[in-house]
Amino acid sequence: CDPRTHERFPASDATREVGRRRNSMPRILGTLAYRARRLRREATPAERALWKLLRHRQVGSAKFRRQHPLGPFIVDFFCDQARLVVEADGAQHRPPQAQDINRDAFLEAAGLRVLRFANGEILERPDSVVTRIRSALLPSPLGRGVGGEGTS
Repeated sequence: CDPRTHERFPASDATREVGRRRNSMPRILGTLAYRARRLRREATPAERALWKLLRHRQVGSAKFRRQHPLGPFIVDFFCDQARLVVEADGAQHRPPQAQDINRDAFLEAAGLRVLRFANGEILERPDSVVTRIRSALLPSPLGRGVGGEGTS
């Protein structure tokens, strides 16, 4: 830290607490963004295991985001390029509840494909899960999927 800058622009207590840089605009985030951050910090073991497999473009060179807000929902994992949502479901999602069915209908109406995996499947058979995600990323005859747009 440059001592000259530090003297000219002393940090206030509020700035120190938030952790943002001096002279930068404060972030204005909606409620969903804060909730998504909390969900990232409090990930389940299955979500952490799946994130280790999906991050850094390890599956089909696709970029995934985790705990990503989409409309009124926060999805576990999202690949924008493939329009793919991947959900890690615990025991509370078996069988699918009306809330999950409505959520999937909303996402599919927005042109997204939704894949759901049980937490046990993610933890016990990760190769199988990655294979299914990889196949969902492949271009389809309809021109959807990673690299599928604009191909004839």
